[in-house]
Amino acid sequence: MTAQIKARALDLSILAATILGLVLLHTTGGYTQFILGMVAIWTILCVGLNVLYGLTGLVSLGQVGFFAIGAYANAILMKAGVTFWLALPAATAITAGVGCLLAVPAVRMAGPFLAMVTIAFAFIVEHVAIEWRSLTGGQNGLMGFDMPTLFGMAFGERELIILSMLLAGLALLAYRRFAASGWGTAMVALREADVAAASLGFNPFLTKLAAFAIAAGAAGLAGGLFAPLMMFIAPSNFVLSQSILFLFAVILGGAGTVLGPLIGATVAVMLPEMLSDMAEYRLLFFGALLIAVLLLAPRGIVGTIAAVLPRRAEPSRAADASAVLDFITPEPGGTGLKVQELGITFGGLRAVEGASFEARPGQVTSIIGPNGAGKTTLLNMVSGFYTPGAGRIETAGRNIAGWSMHATARLGVARTYQATRLFGALSAEENVLTGFRNGRFGAPLKGIADDGSRAMAQGLLRFVGYSGDTATPAADLPHVDRRLVEIARALAMRPHVLLLDEPAAGLMHADKMTLAALLRQIADLGIAVVLVEHDMEMVMGISDRIFALDAGQPIAFGTPEAIRSNPRVIAAYLGEGELRAPPRVRPYEPGAMARLATRNLCAGYGAADVLSDVNLTVQQGELVALLGANGAGKSTFLKVLSGLVRPSKGQVVLNNTYIHEAPPYRIVEGGLVLVPEGRQVFPELTVAENIELGAYRRRHRPDAGELERILNRFPRLRERMESPAGLLSGGEQQMMAIARGLMAAPQILLLDEPSLGLAPAMVEELYAILAELRDDGVTILLVDQMATLALAVADRGYVLEQGRIVAQGSAAELRRDDALIAAYLGGGEARAAAQ
Repeated sequence: MTAQIKARALDLSILAATILGLVLLHTTGGYTQFILGMVAIWTILCVGLNVLYGLTGLVSLGQVGFFAIGAYANAILMKAGVTFWLALPAATAITAGVGCLLAVPAVRMAGPFLAMVTIAFAFIVEHVAIEWRSLTGGQNGLMGFDMPTLFGMAFGERELIILSMLLAGLALLAYRRFAASGWGTAMVALREADVAAASLGFNPFLTKLAAFAIAAGAAGLAGGLFAPLMMFIAPSNFVLSQSILFLFAVILGGAGTVLGPLIGATVAVMLPEMLSDMAEYRLLFFGALLIAVLLLAPRGIVGTIAAVLPRRAEPSRAADASAVLDFITPEPGGTGLKVQELGITFGGLRAVEGASFEARPGQVTSIIGPNGAGKTTLLNMVSGFYTPGAGRIETAGRNIAGWSMHATARLGVARTYQATRLFGALSAEENVLTGFRNGRFGAPLKGIADDGSRAMAQGLLRFVGYSGDTATPAADLPHVDRRLVEIARALAMRPHVLLLDEPAAGLMHADKMTLAALLRQIADLGIAVVLVEHDMEMVMGISDRIFALDAGQPIAFGTPEAIRSNPRVIAAYLGEGELRAPPRVRPYEPGAMARLATRNLCAGYGAADVLSDVNLTVQQGELVALLGANGAGKSTFLKVLSGLVRPSKGQVVLNNTYIHEAPPYRIVEGGLVLVPEGRQVFPELTVAENIELGAYRRRHRPDAGELERILNRFPRLRERMESPAGLLSGGEQQMMAIARGLMAAPQILLLDEPSLGLAPAMVEELYAILAELRDDGVTILLVDQMATLALAVADRGYVLEQGRIVAQGSAAELRRDDALIAAYLGGGEARAAAQ
């Protein structure tokens, strides 16, 4: 159904439920009326909790504390002579204020820590109610406050329940409108991807604070109605288990749905009455029911029903191309982006130092460099994710260095991410709609999706090349569409600076060419495009200027032609320079047996293949280097060999045995061991325990002599055997990871980027060890960004470009092959596509 029809249906459902409640109230009597009143009060409380948990994703187990504060505040004010009609809003306001105070420290936490804070708060409220006898009556409680009157007419229990039902209906209607407003959208965005929400201009702290205040205020309102309905309140009415039941009701009904609080409250209040003969087993039944719901209907009752209802397709009403271009074209005279001497340090590591470049309006400025160069770190500083330790970031006439992400976004700096950060629960169109807000919440009960904004959102999706159903949830989109939707969402902010972090990652070649043309078109509108990308074909093809980094240091800034021939850039990618590795003591003589072979291997993620018809062999005792630019598919190839990624086509043969369908642990047992990129150590375990884990799948336990031989290769580790692995330096962790791999007694050892992030002296020491392993007959398949150094220790090599083998041969042949440099620094194909 369309959004308008759905909204009307929900409003009518709420109205019908309210009328049904009033009818039941007038056709029943006695205790049944009280139960209906409790359903209404629970509904009000659960609506507030639905804002906190259902929209924002924050778990509070302290709602009973706010419930108690509202009840006591209303009762105390009424006993002091304040009329009910003033005491009730005052109690609500007091509770909301307490919620704001609790939120200040609480929302800076997440997960179990937030839950623990709210539990502690509930305990504090309960004990204050017990101990502050002069105000709360202690264990004896409070009683004797008058029922409210209106225009001289005294309220009875029935009238108070009618008021509760009307307020519950209003709360549900308000929630429906609030969830569709800028406030509700910001909360959902924060729940789905908090970093992306901040990069759209939404203030995370203010958003969470508002959610906490609303949940607390609703609980206070419910408590203010509870006190006169009960005519007596005591600490025993507000035990911690009530908080668990409140959360249970929200989850059972359907967190984030409009009618979920009503359904959940009805079940949570009615079920104990139905089980009144087994009161001591009440929580047991609640627990069993919650487990059943989570297993069978994790979306809750309302969410599960909504999922099976038929949906009417939204009529297509995309804005025309000229309107879209007018919308995203910035005002003339923009200043672009200027970075001066920017730097940041993590601990003792200088991740970026002295970075200076200018991104002009109407140009594509690319940032390149090998793995660990600091490209994404630089982008994170510009976007406000990191606070730089030095330097300036100037845009729109201001120095924004040190600004928060949401403040930077509101100034007109938009970004996308290396791993897409869409809001999975929202549709493609709704994701784009969030970008129109620029961090502004707007009126709390006014929706963000009018006809004009929806048409522009669909127009932006069409502009970037998205051709799918705009109502499809982002979580269900294929990878290429996720990239396009993220770019459309960034353009919805009408930025004058657009930061793109590896937008072509994981795309097929044709999609990359289309993306290149799109980015060129965006820049030609007058937007300063800053691109971080590993696909050098694309970078060289569409960039006006390129800024090159290596190990956090700027090494070049100029045109693509100048960068492609720059000796420092070539050295950064290929590892040329002063680093040396020992040659073989005796020339390698190929044997008759191929230890490892792949045949027409294809693999990828989702629908897109990263590898295409890769044929590679590794002979017994041989060290083979697999080379290529970032994103060429090298790590994916090693993951396929290790069983971590299943090939879509082709075969992998290890020792004459097919292993491409075997699970990873069987492959390890067969003798193929991967030392993954990033070392992947277990930081809390000691060095000795990490190394011993390498022998976990071996049939025979290693003896002390084997460990001693490994330590002889890595003498640095000997004196650190009892130290936690997390305290080692990066180079020592890499040595330990290789030692762990050797402990598995591999027949072939796969090394993924062993030099990544290491200092030059440590790299030379590490490669000397690899040369020793090679000379001792260990079969190795090596992937490393430092191509020249890898070829210095390798017997043969393969060059991978965009998932295909483009060159192969002996190490000496590859060092002289122009295809090696072309694979790292690209050619002109993307420029032709962009033009």
